[in-house]
Amino acid sequence: MDRRIERPPTPWWRRRAVVLAAAAIVAALLIWRMLPAAGSTDIATADIETGQVERAPFADYLPVRATVAPRVTTLVGVLSGGQVEKLLVQDGAMVTEGQPLATLANPTLKLDVLTREAQIASQLGSVAGENLGIERNRLDRAGQIAQANYDLIKARRELSIRQQLHDKGFVSDAGIKSFAEEAAYQEKRLAQLQAGGAAEARITATQGQRLDDTRGRLENNLAAVRAGLDALVVRAPSTGRLTNFTIQPGQTLKPGDPAGQVDSEGSWKLTADVDEYYLGRVAVGQTARTADGAPLTVSKVLPAVKDGRFRVELTFDRAAPAGLNRGQTIDIRITLGSTAPALVAPVGGWLEAGGGTSAFVLDGDGAHARRRMVKTGRRNPEQVEILSGLQPGDRIVTSNTASVKGDILNLR
Repeated sequence: MDRRIERPPTPWWRRRAVVLAAAAIVAALLIWRMLPAAGSTDIATADIETGQVERAPFADYLPVRATVAPRVTTLVGVLSGGQVEKLLVQDGAMVTEGQPLATLANPTLKLDVLTREAQIASQLGSVAGENLGIERNRLDRAGQIAQANYDLIKARRELSIRQQLHDKGFVSDAGIKSFAEEAAYQEKRLAQLQAGGAAEARITATQGQRLDDTRGRLENNLAAVRAGLDALVVRAPSTGRLTNFTIQPGQTLKPGDPAGQVDSEGSWKLTADVDEYYLGRVAVGQTARTADGAPLTVSKVLPAVKDGRFRVELTFDRAAPAGLNRGQTIDIRITLGSTAPALVAPVGGWLEAGGGTSAFVLDGDGAHARRRMVKTGRRNPEQVEILSGLQPGDRIVTSNTASVKGDILNLR
């Protein structure tokens, strides 16, 4: 006879509801493990670079690439306008101060110079005529005084003779009176001529001084007028190498137009564009060296910032190395401070994110990196000084993290 066999009850852990619930929990855990935490970003370990914070000697220097430039550059200007008539030297030639470089043609200027020369020459002739008149008057006055003096001597001689005859009784009192009156007249006449000559001498001295001043001014004017023709010759303002001398025959130039420049040959300086980060740290008087060890000194700092950079000029402490050419580039190091121990971290793109105010520090397991606020100080091409926020032994992400929005990196 058939007997009903009862099935044993299904264990709780095999029940469908329990299995579904367990599967849901496992799936949730997997999803949670795969999804980044709130405020975090996943990134592949191979896509980042890391470096360690340590205490080490910090060399405070700034490497820059400088350009060789003439120490002194003098512009060649055009003093008087005209048409280029002839070139006397070529661009790139060595020239000496005052050497003619080109001649200009300006017929209008030449005619004006000739007209003014004639006018000044006529004025000089008038001055010379007045001087001649003064000299003639002086000679006439001197002649009159000499004649009066001679007449006085004669009158006194005659009077002396008549006086002796009068004393001996040969001449009466009436006979000697006329000779006495003649001597008195000549004496008075000489005194008047001498007094008039002194006054006239004072007047003519003043007039002569004024005429001399006038003649000097006219001669200076004449020299200036003639120099106007000399201005049609373009000359080298200094000794050196002529560059940018690109004018051509037939070209019309106006007064003040640049015609080129003269560079000091063999006397060089270096110019360098420096990141504006170092604007407050580079100063006049700081020392520098080229890769070959030639000593330099910062001679000028131009604080105007353009495209995030400012310009400095450096001069050689000794004679510049041989073989330098204008426009040549040289790697140099500007010393900003002495080498001293400091807490340092490797430089990298992380300094560009927020200006180096934060860094991602790796956890001990290396699976996560967390943002930490830091304060940085001096920098060189390999190191950056850490003032606060990091400790020796910390490992940081040195790659550029500017695109990271959260404060946690999940390293996969």
